[in-house]
Parts: sequence; C-alpha cells; structure tokens
Amino acid sequence: METRRDVFQAIADPTRRAILGLVALQAMTPGAIAENFNSSRQTISKHIQILNECELLNQTQSGREIYYHFNPSKMKEIADWLDPYRKLWEGRLSAMDDLLTEMQTKKGKSKK
Repeated sequence: METRRDVFQAIADPTRRAILGLVALQAMTPGAIAENFNSSRQTISKHIQILNECELLNQTQSGREIYYHFNPSKMKEIADWLDPYRKLWEGRLSAMDDLLTEMQTKKGKSKK
C-alpha cells in the first residue's frame, strides 16, 4: 500500500499521538480505542486509518475483531530524524554544564 501521508503528518495530531500511546501498551480494537476519547467512533476510526496508512499501526484479525498493534519500526524513522538534533542539544547542554561547574569552582576558590 502506498502511503499518502508521512509519519510526521500522522503524529502531528494530538489524538493520533494519544492513540499511539494506548496501542503501544497493548493491542486494541477500534472500539476499545474509541472508549478513551470524547470524539465520535467515526472520528477515531479516521485517525486509526491515517496511522495505519502511515504504517505506525499494524492490524491483525482475530475472529470478527480487528486488533491494532503499535509498529515500533516505523517510529524509528522519527527517531532517526530527531537524532542529530538530540545530539546537538546534548552537546550544548553538556558544554553549559561544564561552564557552570567551572564558574562554581572559580567562585569557591575566590571566597577562600
């Protein structure tokens, strides 16, 4: 299936992020997912459809029920995109921490 949206569009919506949070804990049916929201079941089904199109959810059929599962491999696409920014900020925060430690050390020596 060709996706019309990318994963970033899918996670841009807070309801879809909440659905991912629920399904990450356990596989759920659309009805069980919808019970966690004040939106109509049709609205939640549309959110599930978008997440499924973007392959953030996998579905399996068990009898008459469809269960949606979290797809962590697709989330890696998001993590891979974020990783350079995470490393950049970690470097900057580490440098700021080193500077603060150095300033405190100098301040402690000047009081003696």
